[in-house]
Amino acid sequence: MEGGGRPSAAQAVLLAASTALTALLYSVYRQKARVARGLQGARKVRLDGDLRAVLLEAPGRCVPYAVIEGVVRSVKETLSSQFVENCKGVVQRLTLQEHKMVWNRTTHLWNDYEKIIHQRTNATPFDLVPLEEDAGVAVRVMKPLDAAELSLETVYEKFHPSVHSFTDVIGHYISGERPKGIQETEQMLKVGTALTGVGELVLDNTTIKLQPPKQGMPYYLSSLDFHTLLQKQESNVRFWKILTIVFGFATCAVLFFILRKQYRHHRERWHLQQMQDEFRQAQERLLREMNAEGRETLKNACVICLSNANSCVFLECGHVCSCNDCYRALPEPRRCPICRQPISRVVPVYNS
Repeated sequence: MEGGGRPSAAQAVLLAASTALTALLYSVYRQKARVARGLQGARKVRLDGDLRAVLLEAPGRCVPYAVIEGVVRSVKETLSSQFVENCKGVVQRLTLQEHKMVWNRTTHLWNDYEKIIHQRTNATPFDLVPLEEDAGVAVRVMKPLDAAELSLETVYEKFHPSVHSFTDVIGHYISGERPKGIQETEQMLKVGTALTGVGELVLDNTTIKLQPPKQGMPYYLSSLDFHTLLQKQESNVRFWKILTIVFGFATCAVLFFILRKQYRHHRERWHLQQMQDEFRQAQERLLREMNAEGRETLKNACVICLSNANSCVFLECGHVCSCNDCYRALPEPRRCPICRQPISRVVPVYNS
């Protein structure tokens, strides 16, 4: 603690950082909990012949947050894999990722580093249809790339290692970067994939559409079933809740430590003030008793015993207020009884 009982700069920074981090974690936890509650309250709709009637009865022909499960079917053309034969899909993502080692000047270690140098995503319109091909109902999936969780299957992956010459190796050690190679990946949402869609379900003329919800809730197109998807979100909520509680307890511990230090400091000041008041009252009472007995006090009497003459000069304050016996009886660390400043040294007084 600094003078006056105030917390030190390090303690104040630690408390502020801990409080800010706890508030940030609590904000993330609240947002995750809101998403999980919204997912729990989503309306499960069956993809069958009664779906159109359900939407006709709904307000505005719309279910604001619905869960629907079906199989992916392309509307017109499909996308073909560039590397795998007879692999058709409706969403295709091609990625080139650079892998290299970077020298850390602090830890003096080589660390793995990955960087996407190129990525392209292609999509074609597709529907969700029931497993029964003759059901006669389909749901058009709108803006699939806006989904918070779009399940793509990796259909091709190949790593192309870098070839280094001797001069390249020397240059890598000088620059602090050592390339490992390029990883080429192709991901696709295949035709026939079972998909769980969570979003706004609306009847637009004769077309049933699944699109991102307007209330700010997340849009899902996941290969997981709805129960597994909900469990995943609830597990995520529990993780952020535990983090918030842990850092909240840490913040409370720091605050308790600072308040305890302040309390002890103020209690010591109050105890010292009480001792000074008692000492002053005792001096006044002794002086009254001496005056009542008719004894004359010395003009240069010691302020502690009021009987011996002053014989000491306290430095650095310069007060001449005590005899040598009373000075030796002062408690450690010795302080001037007049101004309470520390006594660094004592010079004797010689009266002529």
